[in-house]
Amino acid sequence: MTLRTALLGIARHEDLNFLLTNRIPRRLATRFVGWLSQIRQPQVRDVSMWAWRLFSDLDLSDARKTRFDSLHDCFIRELKPGARPIDPEPGAIVSPCDAIVGAFGPIEGTRLFQVKGFPYRLEDLLGSAEAAEPYRDGLFVTLRLTASMYHRFHAPHDGRVEAVTYMSGDTWNVNPIALKRIENLFCRNERAAIRLRLDATGEAVTLVAVAAILVASVRLRFLDPGLDLRAGGPRTIPCDAPLAKGDEMGWFQHGSTIVMLAPRGYAPCAGICEGRTIRVGRKLLALPQGPGGLA
Repeated sequence: MTLRTALLGIARHEDLNFLLTNRIPRRLATRFVGWLSQIRQPQVRDVSMWAWRLFSDLDLSDARKTRFDSLHDCFIRELKPGARPIDPEPGAIVSPCDAIVGAFGPIEGTRLFQVKGFPYRLEDLLGSAEAAEPYRDGLFVTLRLTASMYHRFHAPHDGRVEAVTYMSGDTWNVNPIALKRIENLFCRNERAAIRLRLDATGEAVTLVAVAAILVASVRLRFLDPGLDLRAGGPRTIPCDAPLAKGDEMGWFQHGSTIVMLAPRGYAPCAGICEGRTIRVGRKLLALPQGPGGLA
């Protein structure tokens, strides 16, 4: 057995993974990795990327470039043109990111699930009953980005971003074992809810970008790059940013989770199932048909 195989086994062992990532000073570790990842010194970069490869199945074959200035530069890498074709079907909402599909399905009133048996409330996720109401009895899908995945996310359909709500919080790991052990995990972590008003229906879908340990930062391309979402605590930032399906919205500084929320009448596309790996641009949800939806 090679060292890499052994370390991958440790990383994938749920109990050890939980112990190593959730029983340490999470905020301190997150700040440290954030600082370390942006060092542009070649030896630091090379050792950091070597360590990252030991613990993950990193694949850079579709990256736009193969030499990086820092570990952070690799984390937020862009892809070669055409690496993620966007499904053109008007009735399809596409996946905004490369991810593993987690829990998904109907929202029961305002109750949804991080895993079976672990419900949480839209009000707690979005910060208010007013923000939750459009998604009552709607649909949710959880998209988990692993550390080695492409970390940028994209518009799931044509529309306009009309608001971003930032909510401060913790930085718990959001891997499957943590979701089975920690109640209301997504509602505890730092997150940004991005409301996108769709051109096709006039309704809004919301993408909740949830931070995690080592990942307590998200950047949004349509906001001032100098803006620190965290400055000033919980707040809503009005926007008016038109986006076409597939346009880049922003990126995580590492891997994390997006919870997508849609109103009643939307449905998962065929083949969507828990545990499936999906890529940017692949069909994820179907727009409603008839009045209020597609003709």
